[in-house]
Amino acid sequence: MKLLTLNCHSWQENNQLEKIKTLAETIAENDYDVVALQEVSQRMDSPIAYDTIREDNFALVLVEELRKLGAVDYRFTWDFAHLGYEVYEEGLAILTKHKIEEEFSFFISRSHDQSYWKTRKIVGAKINVDGQPVSFYSCHLGWWHDEEEPFQFQADSLLEQVKNDVPFFLMGDFNNAASVRGEGYEYLLDKDLHDTFELAAEKDSGVTIAGDIAGWEENKQDLRIDLILAGQPVQPRYSMVIFNGKNKPVVSDHYGVEVEI
Repeated sequence: MKLLTLNCHSWQENNQLEKIKTLAETIAENDYDVVALQEVSQRMDSPIAYDTIREDNFALVLVEELRKLGAVDYRFTWDFAHLGYEVYEEGLAILTKHKIEEEFSFFISRSHDQSYWKTRKIVGAKINVDGQPVSFYSCHLGWWHDEEEPFQFQADSLLEQVKNDVPFFLMGDFNNAASVRGEGYEYLLDKDLHDTFELAAEKDSGVTIAGDIAGWEENKQDLRIDLILAGQPVQPRYSMVIFNGKNKPVVSDHYGVEVEI
């Protein structure tokens, strides 16, 4: 089973359509079972394609690009978390080449006001893997020291929602550096979550942001904040950073993480 997570910074990138093509080509080439995406946006005034999905929804455009490539048919589920950059409905998505048995979407922040940029939602999907149902969640959490929307509250809300849904994987941008002791990363591991990076037989540095990016202004360090966490012990063959200019071109202000289990 191959997994990918990426905060795609959608519609904020230069040469955005070329980067979508690069992302689609990589998904097709690597044949991921599940892809978790964060910052998956659509303009709030774009025409509706169907349901709540607008014609420029980043996940929809990506799936259409995959179809042009003749890739395995990918399905996706998306939901809107909050307004971003004043003109976008920003959300999260799960893409999978498997049939989606059940979809999930729920708030984890104190705020449920979708006009407030700190409001956080989680989007998930349950699929069948070798005869066993497995749930995957695309996650985008806040910061440890945020007094209005503290990470601890959001993490507790998330884990309360998924605790009975075993096996499960939490994939995404957790906005807490794995190198910082006593904060969000350690808080998650203390909740019996398993970091696939640490468990992987083969791995690289794990760095997913380099320097100053949106949400990490004035950061000067290389940090590992994008994670794939398992709710149960697993044995990953590898965990590799992708879209970092070494392993595939850069497509976002975050690098992605791919894991094979």
